[in-house]
Parts: sequence; structure tokens; C-alpha cells
Amino acid sequence: MSSGVALPTLDLVAPSVAFPQPLPAADVYAVPHTGAAQLGDAASEASTQMSEAVAHGLREAGEAAVEVLGALSGALLAGRAAMLTTRVLASAAVRAAEEQRCLERQEELSAAAAEQWQAAAYAVARANARRTALLARCARDTGAPGDGGPSRPDLPPPLDPVGRPLGEVRAELARLEEALRRAEERRTAWGVARLTAVLDGAAEGDDAWRRLVADRREAMVRRHTASRTAEAERDEAGPGEPPRPTADATADPEAVRALGADILAALDPAAASATVELAVGAVGRAVGRAALDPARARRHLVEARKFVQDANRTARRRRADEEWAAAQLDFLTRRAPEDTEALDEAPDAVGPLRRLLAEGVPLSPGERRTVELRVSERMAHLEALYVQAQCAHALSELAERFGGPADASRPEGQDLRLDWTPDGWGPDHWLRATLVGGTLRFATMYRGGPGERGPRERALDDARCAEAQERLAEFTAVARELGLTVDLRIEQTEGARPGLPGEHGAVVLDPVRGTFGGQPPQGKPDREQSVPRYRTVGDERR
Repeated sequence: MSSGVALPTLDLVAPSVAFPQPLPAADVYAVPHTGAAQLGDAASEASTQMSEAVAHGLREAGEAAVEVLGALSGALLAGRAAMLTTRVLASAAVRAAEEQRCLERQEELSAAAAEQWQAAAYAVARANARRTALLARCARDTGAPGDGGPSRPDLPPPLDPVGRPLGEVRAELARLEEALRRAEERRTAWGVARLTAVLDGAAEGDDAWRRLVADRREAMVRRHTASRTAEAERDEAGPGEPPRPTADATADPEAVRALGADILAALDPAAASATVELAVGAVGRAVGRAALDPARARRHLVEARKFVQDANRTARRRRADEEWAAAQLDFLTRRAPEDTEALDEAPDAVGPLRRLLAEGVPLSPGERRTVELRVSERMAHLEALYVQAQCAHALSELAERFGGPADASRPEGQDLRLDWTPDGWGPDHWLRATLVGGTLRFATMYRGGPGERGPRERALDDARCAEAQERLAEFTAVARELGLTVDLRIEQTEGARPGLPGEHGAVVLDPVRGTFGGQPPQGKPDREQSVPRYRTVGDERR
């Protein structure tokens, strides 16, 4: 093989990949190709530091509980979580809880380490987002004039799974979710008390009405709390529709009163007061008309039911927006480790997200598009780092299995360049892989410049090309173990390409164009035009 090309596809995220340390740019012609077992020596730059602690393959399921989550893997999983639907995150939370129960019962798990970590990381993202949104709602309610809102709940800090083994993360996640459940139940009880105070006030001196409302208060708390579980969110089971008025149900005043109480009891505890008052007024009119005009009473109950449905829909949407914003904010404000390249900040997205949580101000359509764009840009950058790390690690695995020196560098205009001299190839031949803009190119190289090769040299070139195809098949297999699918397309099957070991990527002859290739287009694309450079599979997106 003389050359080949592949677009790496990011599948499951291997759990323990660290952020890469910045690689030095290649010093043109200054670095001799000693074959620095630099992916074992400067492995601190290309393998160990780029994918520290990555195993030879995905761990067996039982070993996943002790595997530590790497910072880059954790950031990628948080980004994926930010782009998923509530239902998918809830499904992951259910899976994570079931996997933990399997371990407690000492039952065999069917999921591999990467799948277990993905479920746990998504569950963590869901719990952290709910925590942030709940605290923001309580802060807004407490600060409302004339309203002594609920006290700030005492919750554990947000859970950061990076650097921790899976078993420890699961245990802390369970504690956080239990604390959240109790805090949300207390806040729901406060919301129901606020709501029923409005209902009580609408029926001054009507003891029968107060008893009806009181009888339904506890059921309102239970119904709303049950609708917030992961199982309910996964199944998209809401708190239930208010009862529908029928002719039989409005036959007498007491039936109208009871049905009106049931309709109002279906209100979301976070329903807006103005809409609640409209619904209460409609029920009051229905009760007043029940004896004289049952048909009109029924129409008023239908109207009350519509007000309740609208109020509930608005409250649920507001809650979902807050939790979505919390997940986006968590991802966009994450920092890379201190000894690595900083991640771009996104103040134009972070500002509106903070305002939504602090003040309840919804995002405009343009602001939401900006947030989604910044999340996509950061994901593209993290996926690029991940692909670099795993490509470098795959090459180091090949060097370890088959011998021969390997090194990594970052020439100007290239994301990464990997050179490996398989055992027995040196000093005149080696394999080169270059990663530019999401495209991975491979070439069998020979030392020298363009020019006529004699029969013996061409025969050796062809022999190395044949061996290269075997090595690259190994590369794709190792990469798959590390979470990448590398679908290699062979462009030329014979004839090595000329170059100098350690040189800048621009001096490799492009045999198709007959020119010196490897230079990327000049200039940097606009941020607004930036799009993810790696295809990602295996996840349902928002």
C-alpha cells in the first residue's frame, strides 16, 4: 500500500482517556528519525499523556467498577449528555441503577465498561442539572417580594465523576439522587401549600370546599413526585390529565363541586398564580350555575380544565428549559486541566444561560441557537482531541506488539502526525499517519526525495507496502477497541512515497497531483462556520 485515507468515527467513549498535553510543533529537518521509542519515551506526549491509563481494550464488565474516568472521557460524556433528550438521560439513569443492583446481587453484567460508564455519566449529568435548576428555583422563590418561599435545600455538591472509579461514582450518585428526591418533595409540598392557599381564599366561609381541597393536597404531592422519577421520565409518563367533565358528572351541585376540586388538584405545583386564579374562577362559576344550568356549569368546568392544562404545560416546559440550561452551562463552563491547552470560552452562550437560571428569563430563539452552536463547537474540539489521543495510543499499541520505534509530532497545519518504523523496516522505510481536519491519511514512506527508483528499491517498496496493509488492519482493530471505527480506503497499493524522517509534513510528494502535499488551506475558518469534524454514532441527539 502506498497510501490510504479514513474518517475516524467516534463510537463508545473509552472511559479513561486524559486530556492530551500540548505536543511541540515539529522542528523542520532538526529532528533525526532515531525512531525515538517516543511513544514510550515521549509517550508522555503522544500516548501516556494523550490517553493515559487507556486499557488494551474495553474492560470486562466486572472490572468496570474499579476503572477511573479520565478527564477527556468525562468531558466528552458530559457534552453528549447535554445534547440528549430528557427521556434518553432518564433511560441511562435507570440502566445505571440496575447495573448497580446487579453488582450488589453479584450478578453478571451484560454491559462493557464503556457502556456502564456512559450510563453512569449520563445519570450524573441528569442529577447535576436537576440540582442546579432546583437551587435556582428556590433562590428565585425566596427572593420574591412578599413571598417567604421555600428554604434553600441542603444538597450535596455537584458530582464530578472524573478521576474516580465507577463504583464510587455510583454510590455518590445514589446519595445525591436521594437528597434531590427529598428536596424536590419538600419544595413540591411548599408549592402545593401555596396553590391550595389560593384555592382556600377563593371560597371564604365554604368549609365543604376547604375539606375537598385538603383531601387532595397529599395526593397532589405524591402524583407530582412520582412523575419526576427516572422511570416516569423514561416512559414519558406525566402527572396525568385533569378529569374530563361529562353530562353525568355535572348532574348535581355536589358532583360539580367535587369534579371542580379534582380538576384543580391536577394543577402543577409550579403553575403560575395568574392562571391558577383563572381556573379557580371558572370552577367557582360552575358551582354557582350547577343547580340552575348544569350545561353551563359543564362549560365552565371545561374552561377550568383548559386553564389547568395550559398552566401545567407551561410549568413543565419551564422546568425542562431550566434543567436543559443547567446541563449546557455545566458543559460550557468546564475547564481543561491546568497542564493542557485551555478550552475556548463562550460568554455569548453562558450569559443567557445564567440569566435564565437566576431570573427565569427564557432564551430567545437566537440565544438558543447560539448555545447549541457553542456546545457543538466544543464537542467538535473535544472529539478532535479524543481522536488524536486514541490514534496515538493505537500506534503505540502496534509498536509494542510488533516492535520498532514510533513518535508523534504536530507540524504546522496538522492536528497530529504519527511515524512508526516497524521492526526490520529501518532505516529506509516507515509508516506515516497524518490527521488533518478529521481525515486520517496513511502512507508507506521511503527516505529520499522524488526521483527514479531502481528495480531493487521498487521491489522493496512494494514489499513494505504489502506489509503495511497487514499493519493497518491491526491499527483499525486496535482503534476499534479504543472507541474508534477507522474505515480505511486504500488509494494506492504499490510504490512508497518519498520523504525525510522528522521533516515538516509539507515535503511529502503527492503522487496524484505531482506536487508537494500536506499543507492545509491557509487561514482559520470562522467560528460561526465551525462544525463537528468527527461523526458520532450510538447516541440519540436532541
